[in-house]
Amino acid sequence: MLNAIISRLRSGTTAPIIDDRGQPLLGSIAALERPVIGGVAQSVLIRGRSVNNPVLLYLHGGPGTSELGMVRAHNIPALERHFTVAVWDQRGAGKSYAARKPVAAMTVEQLIDDTHELTELLCRRFQKRTIYLVGHSWGSLLGVLAVKRRPELYRAYVGVGQAVDMREGERLSYEWALEQAEKAHDAKSVRQLRAIGPPPYQGELRPKLMVQRRILAKYGGEVHGSRSGGMPTLLSSLLTTSEYSWVDRINVFRGVFAGMRQLWPQILTIDLRVQAPDLKVPVYFLEGRYDYEAPAVLAAGYFDALKAPRKALVWFERSAHFVNTEEAAAFNRFFVDRLLVETIGREGETAVAPT
Repeated sequence: MLNAIISRLRSGTTAPIIDDRGQPLLGSIAALERPVIGGVAQSVLIRGRSVNNPVLLYLHGGPGTSELGMVRAHNIPALERHFTVAVWDQRGAGKSYAARKPVAAMTVEQLIDDTHELTELLCRRFQKRTIYLVGHSWGSLLGVLAVKRRPELYRAYVGVGQAVDMREGERLSYEWALEQAEKAHDAKSVRQLRAIGPPPYQGELRPKLMVQRRILAKYGGEVHGSRSGGMPTLLSSLLTTSEYSWVDRINVFRGVFAGMRQLWPQILTIDLRVQAPDLKVPVYFLEGRYDYEAPAVLAAGYFDALKAPRKALVWFERSAHFVNTEEAAAFNRFFVDRLLVETIGREGETAVAPT
């Protein structure tokens, strides 16, 4: 009993997928695994009702912000019926917090390599030529760069709250928050924003970025119609998701701070309009109409210029940055009703049609 408690405190668990008799479903997978990726052990949650289904790899935002709990609560229950869903905590994030060392490996280039290595592992494991890649926020920058380098690994790419040019995006986000505060005659918020000044922020980044994000959230630029942003959803998933141990729950926040410190200066140099003007796979952008964290106007402009064999921009009219939780049902239906339908059979693979 004591060993079981200690294991739960340290590792977390994921429930089996069961059949109508309450028994583990034959051919399903429900596993928390720690494969070695880029020379260090990293955590991946894998769930699906059939290992024969297409594989979908989800890249979280941040950098360093584990979204395993949010995806587990809001998306996986619907998606695991049609996909084998892999949710990866990138090195330094959440359940992979220990993999932040060596610090010299905490680079954008290493994370691109990690993405490719994990993709190849999933392809071998589930006998697929290609997989679907989904990236949210920072993960959408990582996703595009990964697809640009190795398009042969991916059946399609889905960007959620697609980031494009972090430096320009932060400038627009700051200006929008300041404009909303001024319109509301919110003198305190205006004073705080003017005190930190527009990005790129000088000196210590974290307190200044947190001020801007708090005011952004206050005016619905992070979660539409909310004054609290994504934090309540994050906290709820941390407390209720069995896949997080108590140590992981602490490390989620430590990972956010470490990712900000170690990767933020690097991602400010990314501009996908320059680095990835074309992609050789079908591309879908899922955008919240009110997203001013990764300003949707930049995503729309990038989409218009992007060259791809097929592309679609899907607007979510009641969402900001967290489309997958703000309009979870519509988000989940997109993958089943549209993505699968439009990409079945690409490169000779067999996909399971929606039911």
